Amino acid sequence: MKRYGMVIGLNADKVAEYKKLHANAWPEVLAMIKACNISNYSIFLREPENLLFSYYEYHGDDYEADMAKMAADPKTQEWWTFCIPCQKPLDTKKDGEWWIDMEEVFHVE
Repeated sequence: MKRYGMVIGLNADKVAEYKKLHANAWPEVLAMIKACNISNYSIFLREPENLLFSYYEYHGDDYEADMAKMAADPKTQEWWTFCIPCQKPLDTKKDGEWWIDMEEVFHVE
């Protein structure tokens, strides 16, 4: 199992919409997350900075293949058409990044 932390901004005028979307996440999207070997998935919001922090645990053997499977899923693509306009990538993102990976610097069980 590998833990992932990621960060992205959230447009100030989309905070309520983003919260509403995730309070009523689509069952097909949730099923795809699980089908791609992701569990213990959370998204946290820091206001007033409007930063989103996501955390999840990956239990599969081929992360890139599972992420490609998720990205190819039509229902997930539809879900993203609502979520992506709410998000504001950080200026420090690299080419091809949306959510920015974070380095794990501490963990205790």
